[in-house]
Amino acid sequence: MDFRQLLPEPQTVEVQALLSSLNLAERATAQRPYTVVNFVSSADGRATIQDRSGPLGDDGDSAMFHGLREQVDAVLVGTGTLKAERYGRVHGKAERRERRVARGLAPEPLASMVTRSGDVPLDIPLLAEPEARVAIFTGAAIDASSCAADVQVVELDPGELTLTTVLRRLRTDFGVRSLLCEGGPTLFGALLHEGVVDELFLTLAPKLTGGGTGPTISSGPELMNPRGMSIEWLLERNGSLYLRYRVAG
Repeated sequence: MDFRQLLPEPQTVEVQALLSSLNLAERATAQRPYTVVNFVSSADGRATIQDRSGPLGDDGDSAMFHGLREQVDAVLVGTGTLKAERYGRVHGKAERRERRVARGLAPEPLASMVTRSGDVPLDIPLLAEPEARVAIFTGAAIDASSCAADVQVVELDPGELTLTTVLRRLRTDFGVRSLLCEGGPTLFGALLHEGVVDELFLTLAPKLTGGGTGPTISSGPELMNPRGMSIEWLLERNGSLYLRYRVAG
C-alpha cells in the first residue's frame, strides 16, 4: 500500500517496506524493550467513538496497525481495551506470520497485559487461540486454566507492580527487545508518567466525533512538565495523516 511521504522529504513510500526498515529491536537496552505506542485520533481529539477506536481508522490505518505488529517482539494492551475491542489473534493471516519468521522473529508477538485487580476478560478470542502466547502481569491471583492460549501469569507484589517493572521482566524473562503498546489511553498515560515511551505513531483521522465522552489518546494525571517530541516522518493517504514522533527522554 502506497503512502505519500511529506516529511522528511517528499516521495511515495510503500508502507510495508517502510515499517520493515524500522529495526526497533536494535535500540533496546539491557533494562527494558524499546517501546513504541500506536494510536488513532479524530481531528477533534478523540481516541474512540462509541467506546471503540476502530471506526476512526480506515484501511491505511489498518495497514499501519498490522504492519507495526509485524515488527515487534511483543504487544502491550490494557485490559479495558482488550475487552472493548474484543481482541483476537495478533496475526490472523498466515502471510504476516511467514514474514516475521523470515526475519528471524517468532511467528506471532507475545501478547502482554497488566492488571492490579486480576480482572482480565478471559472470554476474548485471543485467549481462546491455541497458538497465542500471552503474559499477564498481575497483583492478584488469576486462574487462566480455562484458556486455550499459552498463558503465563506473572504474580507480583502490588507494591512492585509498576510498568517499569513489567518492562524489565519482559526484557529479562521473555527476551522482548521491542514492544508495541496499543492502548488504551490510561495505559499510555501511565507509561508516560514512568518515562518508558520511546516513540509515538499517531494516525490523525479526517473525522469529527462532535463531542461525546470518549478519551483523548492519554488519560490520567497531568505530567509536571509536557514531554517534548521530535518528528521522524509525516505520511498522508486519503486525507489521513500518519505521524511518527521520537519522545524526548
